[in-house]
Amino acid sequence: MGLNRNVGLASALRYKGQGPMLTYVLHRLGGLGMAIFITIHILSSFVGGKVGVFTNSIYENWIFQIFIFFSFLFHSINGLRIVILDLWPQLIEHQRQAVWLEWAIFLPLFAVAVYVLAISGLGG
Repeated sequence: MGLNRNVGLASALRYKGQGPMLTYVLHRLGGLGMAIFITIHILSSFVGGKVGVFTNSIYENWIFQIFIFFSFLFHSINGLRIVILDLWPQLIEHQRQAVWLEWAIFLPLFAVAVYVLAISGLGG
């Protein structure tokens, strides 16, 4: 017998899981963003020609580079947090503090990267 939950879409969207839920969603979006980037990159390498030039112009856009860097950096830091909590299960009770530590590491690194990418992208 399966678990039966009568939760509607509206009430599910109002769920306020806060830090852990946000990291869950961003981890999935970051992984999806990297998978799409790698797939398009490989396919454009095989096709070449005008399609390859077009996709390279997208890759060279500083906004796209910020998105890919966000995906990579957040996915890797969050994955490291997940691995640490999996290897030492007694730390699970400190999950919220681990999420705050993750954000404390991620935000300064990402801010510096955005600054550098924006300055180089804007020709400064």
